[in-house]
Amino acid sequence: MATGDRPANEAELALGREAAIQGTIELLLRSRQLLLVMIARLYQKRNEEPATLEELASLVGEHPGDIARLRELEKASGSWWNHLDQLEMSQSRPPATRKSVSAENIIAISADTGPDRSAQALRRTLSAMKNFADDLEEQHSEW
Repeated sequence: MATGDRPANEAELALGREAAIQGTIELLLRSRQLLLVMIARLYQKRNEEPATLEELASLVGEHPGDIARLRELEKASGSWWNHLDQLEMSQSRPPATRKSVSAENIIAISADTGPDRSAQALRRTLSAMKNFADDLEEQHSEW
């Protein structure tokens, strides 16, 4: 983010990192929506574009194994689906305002850190989503 010969300062670097993280999260969330559309099309719902698991289940029913697998992922606390739910909730809330810290107002509290937004966690979620989509495509192409 440097301009000309001037190196980027710490604030510009932090802003760039935050933009990259938020962009990655938005792309992951969009990918999950596209996965739902892919599943709808696998079940011959060509003109439908479900945005949620509930919408997909209402289109194809609760009984297909793919819906059951997604429901399990939705409930599992460490799953990629659950991680995306946490990220989506975090993205839709404004950042918490932070008070300035001084010697007079320091109080030790436990802060909600939110979902893991590290590059490693985002890569794990992406990899798990890709594996799910690959398995889904392979399973349905066997028919």
